[in-house]
Amino acid sequence: MNDKKPSIEEWKDLYAAAIEFKEIKCWDWMWDTDIFGVQNPINGEIGYCCVMGGAGEHFALAVYLGSEGLNGYLKIQSGKTYPSLEEVLDSQNLLMVSFEDRKYLEKEDLQLIKELGLKFKGRHSWPLFRSYQPGCHPWFLTSKEVLYLTLCLRQAMEVSLRFKNNPRMFTPPTENHYLVRVPQKEKDSLSWKDIWMEPLPLAKAEISVEPTERQRNCLERVKTGISHRQGIWEADFFYYPHAVKEEEDERPFYPYITLWVDHYSGFIFGHYLAKPAECIEEFSGQFLKIAEEMEYLPQEILVKKEETFQLLKPLTSELRINLKKVKKLKMLEEAKASMFKFTAGE
Repeated sequence: MNDKKPSIEEWKDLYAAAIEFKEIKCWDWMWDTDIFGVQNPINGEIGYCCVMGGAGEHFALAVYLGSEGLNGYLKIQSGKTYPSLEEVLDSQNLLMVSFEDRKYLEKEDLQLIKELGLKFKGRHSWPLFRSYQPGCHPWFLTSKEVLYLTLCLRQAMEVSLRFKNNPRMFTPPTENHYLVRVPQKEKDSLSWKDIWMEPLPLAKAEISVEPTERQRNCLERVKTGISHRQGIWEADFFYYPHAVKEEEDERPFYPYITLWVDHYSGFIFGHYLAKPAECIEEFSGQFLKIAEEMEYLPQEILVKKEETFQLLKPLTSELRINLKKVKKLKMLEEAKASMFKFTAGE
């Protein structure tokens, strides 16, 4: 199982690698723009490693997983705009070991450290291991993640010491190629070699949801039973800023909120909270439900994201509603801000 818990021996190896990595202090000569890859010997995926701490604030090794993780890193690293919550949650796909103050560790972390018989003292001294996945809260590592992060730490030490003597070693011979440490199996052990590799193309997420029988029946009722049309609606879905979980041991996730707002008055026709996948599946159905309750259809719907546009396009075409993509949804953003302010208790 992918979520198998690490054994005590696996944790012991990971902590030993982290302690040795910290002692090297490779952030003294490396920056978070010095990226190199480590190929996972189990599944062949490339993890792109980034040493943090050059600014003297956050000391860590981040391993961005695959082209998706690398793309998220490059987006944030570009610094073109300050990333929104949605951009951060959508782009995070990485493993990280950071060195923190004790107060930032959870009771599970402290219990494990005690069980291993380890002692840490002072600021930026306590190893903290976390997995970051799109739409999810940072979480504890699985056995497979522990094994891979241990390999990445050991390869990061080897690479960083070489980089210290040769700061140009990451300069690619061909554009858009990265130096990747690739494992070679030799009997019961692994040897490693350098290969220049181009990241795999980023898979494009296609938005396509097949309507349920209930939604098709609802669409027929709306088509035949509602003729009155008035006004303009704004529609969007976005992450709720607080993580939730349905089971005690489940990884917390950030649900989606969908909002349907009147373009002129700011009146909220409806809002819904659900897991991202469920929200996408129900998005069109939510609109039909609101239309039946209001007993009229809008003349136009405004959206901001391409995903929202693609989800509504088949429905609006069927109902002959004008669908328009815009840069800003003024009334919806105001409703969103009020909602977040209320949930924050302000």
